[in-house]
Amino acid sequence: GGLQLRPATDLLLAWNPICLGLVEGVIGKIQLHSDLPWWLILIRQKALVGKLPEDHEVCKITKIAVLSLSEMEPQDLELELCKKHHFGINKPEKIVPSPDDSKFLLKTFTHIKTNVSAPNKKKVKESKEKEKLERRLLEELLKMFMDSESFYYSLTYDLTNSVQRQSTGEKDPRPLWQKVDDRFFWNKYMIQDLTEIGTPEVDFWIIPIIQGFVQIEELVVNYNESSDDEKSSPETPPQESTCVDDIHPRFLVALISRRSRHRAGMRYKRRGVDKNGNVANYVETEQLIHVHNHTLSFIQTRGSVPVFWSQVGYRYNPRPRLDKSEKDTVAYFCAHFEEQLKIYKKQVIINLVDQAGREKIIGDAYLKQVLLYNSSQLTYVSFDFHEHCRGMKFENVQTLTDAIYDIILDMKWCWVDQAGVICKQEGIFRVNCMDCLDRTNVVQAAIARVVMEQQLKKLGVMPPEQPLPVKCNRIYQIMWANNGDSISRQY
Repeated sequence: GGLQLRPATDLLLAWNPICLGLVEGVIGKIQLHSDLPWWLILIRQKALVGKLPEDHEVCKITKIAVLSLSEMEPQDLELELCKKHHFGINKPEKIVPSPDDSKFLLKTFTHIKTNVSAPNKKKVKESKEKEKLERRLLEELLKMFMDSESFYYSLTYDLTNSVQRQSTGEKDPRPLWQKVDDRFFWNKYMIQDLTEIGTPEVDFWIIPIIQGFVQIEELVVNYNESSDDEKSSPETPPQESTCVDDIHPRFLVALISRRSRHRAGMRYKRRGVDKNGNVANYVETEQLIHVHNHTLSFIQTRGSVPVFWSQVGYRYNPRPRLDKSEKDTVAYFCAHFEEQLKIYKKQVIINLVDQAGREKIIGDAYLKQVLLYNSSQLTYVSFDFHEHCRGMKFENVQTLTDAIYDIILDMKWCWVDQAGVICKQEGIFRVNCMDCLDRTNVVQAAIARVVMEQQLKKLGVMPPEQPLPVKCNRIYQIMWANNGDSISRQY
């Protein structure tokens, strides 16, 4: 039973272990093709995104190292060298077999040599093809982690769970990875070998990673701040900058988007619902505000229209089509919303697909399913985004937020201070367009903004009649724009 500690000399077995350098953590292992070896993926480099309340550091993965688990010799992973084992050495030395094993290795090598001594053209060709495939998949893997900039983790904070889900009362003594929301534990299967061991010694090695987006900013509310032009003019004497909270309250704003690991895939290739009620491109976005020991959180979700539909063909924006009848869709539509209602209670659906033209078929199928589902817990709102915001007039989204203003306020938000929970968010907005990208992001940002202004007024940070100051507004808009860009890069 249990993990037995063995003397270090046992590790020598066939090889003398050597230090390859430093890594930030383990992501897990993966086999991208049955002909290829298993690879161990490590975090080679991270960047600090910022700190959440109570000093929790959040990091973005910027570089990974891929270690083949089948090769006897370690590859040069270009890792940062470790002071303990690499003092004064630039490259790790080649591994030396221990004397006992020399005979065994020699035998194995002769065995391999006899197998490949007769040059077989077919085998050579196969091996070249395999090498090519391995190189291509490896490139894709590196690209996915480094170019999409969409993998985040924290060693001390649970990025998979909203503030509301985390503030259930009792302190949970379990390690971080056991408390995560299963939907957003992106590397769950990759790290399974460790999670199944079941001893506390492994907890240190398990880092739950989310795919999504995190940005953390500090905003200072200053209503009498002069514009940048005035500041730089020589006539204006330099003002003493005051940092007193009462004069210019400063608050922390964070945006956390977590993408579901279910039904993940590229847009156009992944649409609609599957047999388990999971939808493509499902993302929960949490807007978090922290000021004077108060943390306020508001969450929204986005996800593909939960019917069976697809877009076939390689031309740009292929025509959408329905793949199952209305009757055959009911069970899976139900499965999707049963889970949503269980997690979030009331749902306000905001459907932004065009109400005419090629998208109409998807919008109509959605509405029909909502009517068949016939639940008092579902509110259905449709807003033809392209019709209202034609010619980049995104400010017209206010037509929608004005129309649902009371619904937004009724939903409330999660509000926590040192003493505990002050109030909870009741229900959620579930927003979608066709891709769940640009239109969805603009509308979610508009809803979140209404909520934030209400929150800041309630906290006394913002005067009741004043809008958000220009500088805050600019940073806020950039955060949501970054959120949209990041989510679009993931598909």
